[in-house]
Amino acid sequence: MSELFESDFLGLNNIIDQDPEFIPLISEEEENHMNSESVPEILPILPLRNNVLFPGVVIPITIGRDKSIRLIEEAFATTKTIGVLSQVKSNIEDPGVGDFNRVGTVAQIIRKLKMPDGSTTIIIQGKRRFQLEEFVQEVPYFKAKVTGLLDEKLDAKLDKNVALVSSMKDMAIRIIKDSPNIPTEATFAIKNIESPTFLVNFIASNLSSELEKKQQLLEMNNIGKRIEGVIEQLSYEIKMLSMKNEIQSKVKMDIDRQQREYFLNQQMRTIQDELGDNPVQNEINEFEKRAKLKKWSEKVEKAYRKEIAKFSRMNPQGAEYSVQLNYIDMLFELSWNELTNDKFDLKHAEAVLERDHFGLKKVKERILEYLAVLKLKGDMKSPILCLYGPPGVGKTSLGKSIAEAIGRKYVRMSLGGLHDEAEIRGHRRTYIGAMPGRILQNIKKAGTSNPVFVLDEIDKIGRDNHGDPSSALLEVLDPEQNFAFNDNFVELDYDLSKVLFIATANNLSNIQGPLRDRMEIIEVNGYTVEEKIEIAKRHLIPKQLEAHGITKKDAILSDAVLERIVDDYTAESGVRTLEKRIAKLVRNRAKQIAMNERLNPKISVDELLKILGPSHSKDKYIGNDFAGVVTGLAWTQVGGDILYIETSLSKGKGKLTLTGNLGAVMKESAVLAHQYLKANAEKFDLDADVFDKFDVHVHVPEGATPKDGPSAGITMLTSIASAFTQRKVKKFLAMTGEITLRGSVLPVGGIKEKILAAKRANIKEIILSAKNEKDVADIEQSYLKGLTFHYVETMGEVLEIALLNQKVAGAKRIE
Repeated sequence: MSELFESDFLGLNNIIDQDPEFIPLISEEEENHMNSESVPEILPILPLRNNVLFPGVVIPITIGRDKSIRLIEEAFATTKTIGVLSQVKSNIEDPGVGDFNRVGTVAQIIRKLKMPDGSTTIIIQGKRRFQLEEFVQEVPYFKAKVTGLLDEKLDAKLDKNVALVSSMKDMAIRIIKDSPNIPTEATFAIKNIESPTFLVNFIASNLSSELEKKQQLLEMNNIGKRIEGVIEQLSYEIKMLSMKNEIQSKVKMDIDRQQREYFLNQQMRTIQDELGDNPVQNEINEFEKRAKLKKWSEKVEKAYRKEIAKFSRMNPQGAEYSVQLNYIDMLFELSWNELTNDKFDLKHAEAVLERDHFGLKKVKERILEYLAVLKLKGDMKSPILCLYGPPGVGKTSLGKSIAEAIGRKYVRMSLGGLHDEAEIRGHRRTYIGAMPGRILQNIKKAGTSNPVFVLDEIDKIGRDNHGDPSSALLEVLDPEQNFAFNDNFVELDYDLSKVLFIATANNLSNIQGPLRDRMEIIEVNGYTVEEKIEIAKRHLIPKQLEAHGITKKDAILSDAVLERIVDDYTAESGVRTLEKRIAKLVRNRAKQIAMNERLNPKISVDELLKILGPSHSKDKYIGNDFAGVVTGLAWTQVGGDILYIETSLSKGKGKLTLTGNLGAVMKESAVLAHQYLKANAEKFDLDADVFDKFDVHVHVPEGATPKDGPSAGITMLTSIASAFTQRKVKKFLAMTGEITLRGSVLPVGGIKEKILAAKRANIKEIILSAKNEKDVADIEQSYLKGLTFHYVETMGEVLEIALLNQKVAGAKRIE
């Protein structure tokens, strides 16, 4: 309860209506008369569950218990005087002698009424307070021995007491005024009570405080203390009522504002309808015009009709309005069944591919094969191509050339760092800010259902608690499923089967197996020095000259200069670093022209040091003067590279130590090589006992770079064998191949990249597994110029080719 008074003014409104002369107030004379009356020694006790009766106050009570009904019947027929005690706990249905408070009020039964529902209601008035001494009867109702209590009267002449009474009265009137549930008659009653004692009892009786606090007020003998207690409760009531009114006022203002906005919108809509300027209807009319031009299926048409009908009933101020508008707009902007016409001029397509990209023969052949089949058959599900290779070799730009070659629109989507499945499939429209996935967004941007769609960096997709985007791509890149791709935002099947998807990747091992199986993998290898020079002349130099605003005659780069840049200032399979170096040269020339400096149009080799700075240290062959140092070939994500395997021996107990940040597979290769030599020592003119007398330390330089894989197996074998035999390794020789415990040499991958790395390092001969011969056969002869290949099947053949009979200078004595 949060009101000072009951909403029906003490529950007496009905009674007052029946008898207008009945007013539950007493005068000061009547109060004095009540105090002078004696209190009977024995009183029948009426339990009160939810109220406390104060002297002088009139309250109605509904009687329900059998004990109480019998008590009232007998008392009303005799003296009409009873004792009223409140229960300690109101939830006790049948109280015992220990369930009553010790201070109560003598009451006079004024009336007894039979209510329409059959219950009995009595009206009682409090007379005097009493102290419970002991119960003398429990059946059929309670009787108790009591002692009368007198109130310590308030001296009404003291200023403090006058102020107390005045404050209590003002606070009570304020609460009555501020509370909408209290009748104004209560103010009249408060103002007309002259006795401070009756006034405090009257207000205390009608407080909405807890029963325990009311009982505490009743038990106070000092009227001044009782007034202070009531004032404290009134202060709390005023605070709570203020908060309640403030909350209700805010709620009412919000409701009023919403209703006002609603009515204004309805009026605006009516006025706009009359003027023919309804924005919703204008949107619908515009949509209907566009709908006549769309080539969508019956299913999409049905969905559009359903959504436009829903849109017409929406309030433009509603949150769903913009979502619905965006959805319908998306339906129109998607190119349902709208296709561009493919160009089947294969000669033209071949010329475009040759113009834009140097090399990449296999990729160009596969594109031309696809066009040829499409030209003959007229309809074919687009293949899913995956261009795989090191950075900077033209994988991404190839997609744009393919689009131009076959006359299709081009879109590109970068997948690097993508980790939310909703980026692929979109968000459901129930979410705020929902939008379609990036697949359909790019289709919308292309404006056609058959673009060339480049999925860049597909090997760099992430995953987290928002889902796995690579799994969502399974549907996109499967020709058997993508004819009915379902986006969570659009919620309609969209045909992606005519899209030519081209994915690019640097590392196939990072791509999910099922996703990799859905794509046709085409390896895009790095370039030779000659190819890089040609690419620079055809593409990079003209591009940089145009970007920096100078002409061909202002900056001339000869083949010799370009070769020096490639050899000394780049170490990559692609041409990105080469383009940066050329850009720096062109910027330097642009500065000279802008400052009117004298210059020679031809950039010389000598100027490179001044402009580009010192050349970086490059892996070159370091000779065969040391036993146990062998050149290997490795594949990295940025192309091929050479690495050196170094082995040293020291007196010990045959311990094998491996350093150089090696992975588990590479360490196993070293263990295999060591054990093979130990098991076959006699074949290589070695004493088997030396393996137990010397500790072997195998190291691969550049320890900060992680290294792993099986391809260094034969290199490690040769290095350990050279260290034990102290024989020189053949000059300008490099090797790559996996080994087994039986002594076989197995094939490895990345052959072309490794061959390019060997050429950059000035290697002349390469040892490979016999099963890698087919890989070399697929490589253009220009890549192989100046190289001699040795194809082997066993480790014995490797050592026979690699190790010379000549000992190194200062050979150690190993025995």
